[in-house]
Amino acid sequence: MKMIALGGTIGVGLFMGAKSTIGWTGPSVLLDYAIAGLFLYLIMRALGEMLYVHPVTGSFSQFASEYLHPVFGYLTAWSNVFQYIVVGISEVIAIGTYMQFWWPHLPTWLPGIVAIVFLCIANLVSVSAFGELEYWFALVKVVTIIAMIIIGLVIIVFGFNGIHPTGISNIWSHGFFANGFKGFFFALAIVIASYQGIELIGVTAGEAENPKQTLVKAIQDTIGRILIFYIGAIFVILSIYPWDKISQIGSPFVETFSQVGITAAASIINFVVVTAALSGSNSGIYSASRMEFLLSEEGQLPKVFKKLNRHGVPYVSVISISAGILIGLFLNVLLPIFFPSANQIFVYVYSSSVLPGMVPWVVILVSQIRFRKQHPEELVNHPFKMPLSPISNYITLIFLAITLVFMFINPSTRIPLIIGIFFLLIMTILYFVKFNQNNK
Repeated sequence: MKMIALGGTIGVGLFMGAKSTIGWTGPSVLLDYAIAGLFLYLIMRALGEMLYVHPVTGSFSQFASEYLHPVFGYLTAWSNVFQYIVVGISEVIAIGTYMQFWWPHLPTWLPGIVAIVFLCIANLVSVSAFGELEYWFALVKVVTIIAMIIIGLVIIVFGFNGIHPTGISNIWSHGFFANGFKGFFFALAIVIASYQGIELIGVTAGEAENPKQTLVKAIQDTIGRILIFYIGAIFVILSIYPWDKISQIGSPFVETFSQVGITAAASIINFVVVTAALSGSNSGIYSASRMEFLLSEEGQLPKVFKKLNRHGVPYVSVISISAGILIGLFLNVLLPIFFPSANQIFVYVYSSSVLPGMVPWVVILVSQIRFRKQHPEELVNHPFKMPLSPISNYITLIFLAITLVFMFINPSTRIPLIIGIFFLLIMTILYFVKFNQNNK
């Protein structure tokens, strides 16, 4: 569960998103990651409080239906499906681009097909196969980031391979807030999107062997480790290079390895980023397929979506999500017509998942308040309560709302936000149309 949560969050949001966020806000992006990480910890604690009592698969969707209204359970499940299909599309776009590093003439759609077929089969085999695959994907990313942090610290403190010690003055000497507080809040959209997937702990809880013990440990450890990996990696990059030069050096991760004479740095990082993209797609297929299974159980999707194979996997749901992600292959061909920059394509596609990705978080925060009111007896000897609830819930909700406001102000994320709004409106209308038809 720890590696699944790490794998779901440490991905292309860090490897590709860092350049955009640093460009918007400079070194103050470190504060973005720290603040967002704190609020995500509170969200996970709210989820953990409920899961400790009721560890169920697809938990936050069920909590939404139970403690709020069935429409919120419906929206939460569909938002999760939408979010991971969109993230999967961005991963597929990335995979096709990255593979051209080694084979420049390779069609970008071919690696995407291979990746999706491979991940679909892995998810169909068993839950343990998904977990094992995600464990190794996450391990590759974690080891690489740790290595980069260590190498960076050596350059900062001692210098290396003819490089004088850089110190950490680059953090403030070229300006801490690149574009004032507006840029600081602009960067929050991609930063928050980078943390999406951490709620996968809530999806896997019902399938864990010892859910209570595993859950507490996973939530307590995961947030700290993510903060170390994100803040540590970006701190090293910003210390070695002036933030306004990062956009000129290509990948800062590649350059950090190259500085110490690792000639294969580009290939190493490219391999890791491919792994990160595979990991994101893998997590997406797992999470979204479980939500489709839940929707089918509740009569919101045809019964065929809850059919299990002999390994206990909802195979129709897995196949349908995998097919949805293949849309990314078409986008990989069409999007360059409208967006000349590959990074611009990434920002548009990736940030389209932000609002739908927030829906489970909002539901968790509000459901936990209702949970406490309805089950006061469960809190008497509860060892894993949400800190400072309900005040912490309200503050976190305000933080998420502020992020959305600045997403709308930022031209680079305004259209993706509008896409998310339209999606939620359409799904709300569909729910009540279906609800009224069932009542007639």
